[in-house]
Amino acid sequence: MNPKSNDNNRTSRPRKERFPLSLLVLTLGAFAIGMTEFIIMGLLPNVASDLGVSIPQAGQLITSYALGVAIGAPVLTIFTHRLPQKKLLVILIGIFIFGNAVSVIAPTYSLLILARVLTAFAHGTFLGVGTLIAARLVQPEKRAGAVSIVLAGLTVANIIGVPFGTFIGQQLGWRASFGAITVLGLVSLSGIIRYIPVIVQDQAANLAEQVRGLLNPKVLLILLTGALGCGSLFALFTYITPILEQITGFAEHSVTWILVLFGVGVTLGNIIGGKLADWRLMPSLIVNFAVLAGIIALFPFTLQHPVLAVLNVFLWGIAAFGIMPGIQLRIMNLAHKAPLLATTSSHSALNLGNAAGAYLGGAAINLTGIASIPWLASGLAVLALAGAWLSYLSTHSSKTSQGLPAGISKSA
Repeated sequence: MNPKSNDNNRTSRPRKERFPLSLLVLTLGAFAIGMTEFIIMGLLPNVASDLGVSIPQAGQLITSYALGVAIGAPVLTIFTHRLPQKKLLVILIGIFIFGNAVSVIAPTYSLLILARVLTAFAHGTFLGVGTLIAARLVQPEKRAGAVSIVLAGLTVANIIGVPFGTFIGQQLGWRASFGAITVLGLVSLSGIIRYIPVIVQDQAANLAEQVRGLLNPKVLLILLTGALGCGSLFALFTYITPILEQITGFAEHSVTWILVLFGVGVTLGNIIGGKLADWRLMPSLIVNFAVLAGIIALFPFTLQHPVLAVLNVFLWGIAAFGIMPGIQLRIMNLAHKAPLLATTSSHSALNLGNAAGAYLGGAAINLTGIASIPWLASGLAVLALAGAWLSYLSTHSSKTSQGLPAGISKSA
């Protein structure tokens, strides 16, 4: 890279023609992370059979990943928040690559669990730092759009990455799927090194300020609400493949295409949820949780009918991810004085919910059978609805929008 490029890379406002490619690199990293997190759902029966474990045991691969995110995000943020952000991204994607490479060759269930935890350590901090960099790459009035582009990598992973990776795993073995993700990580690493600028950072808030902002009771309440919402999602999503195969009677290859449709619903939900959150943040979030609980409660009645089951999966994807933009906006609004720890800890809280949901789903299968999963997921959504309502009551009469960073919604 020539000296002129280096000079440009050291400013907080890179040339306009360069930032879209930088955003694409960050989105690719988010896409690879999304594949790693979600692909195991489509491969659960294959992994269980190959490693000689039960479906509920294999489901703990999702739980372990979520716990890795929950623990790794705040810990890595605390110890690395003063590192240059580009250097930190390189370290994080390196951890991600190594963890997936170990998953490819893991001969035992225990080693695969450890590899998943290691990979997960990079997840929350990469997304937190990546979205902060994205916001710095563009003009203030375009920050929210830049952040949404990066996070879109997670939803696109559901539409394209997870079904494609599931297909690879079904044809070539589940290890090939993790091999493909490792290659994606290498491509992302090269892109980060080549295209992400070295941004001049503002003085970081000290650790005490970050922690005080995070421990605000209103912040903790919305984090709990988000965790319950994600618990609802993963209680069902973790076991959706065996549910569709065993209850509805779909063949393995058909489930792949149903997951594609779910991914389309996820993307639509992300878009619709973002629009609604910009319009009326908390009222729309409350309504969305109510709709989510109702849609999940329909599964016991639709799973016996293939067409209705597929439609239910699609609507569930819309409702489940329609809550995500609102949750993120609410967290950023309430914890704007501790942006780095807040953005990474939000992923930590949501993944604790993922872990709890996957664990409770496995316990429900062992206790009452796989058909009970939708009732569990719907109940968790109702608890999240209660949390959203309490969060709204805690601040609806106060001016929570004052002093927000550019690009953050001022909705209550």
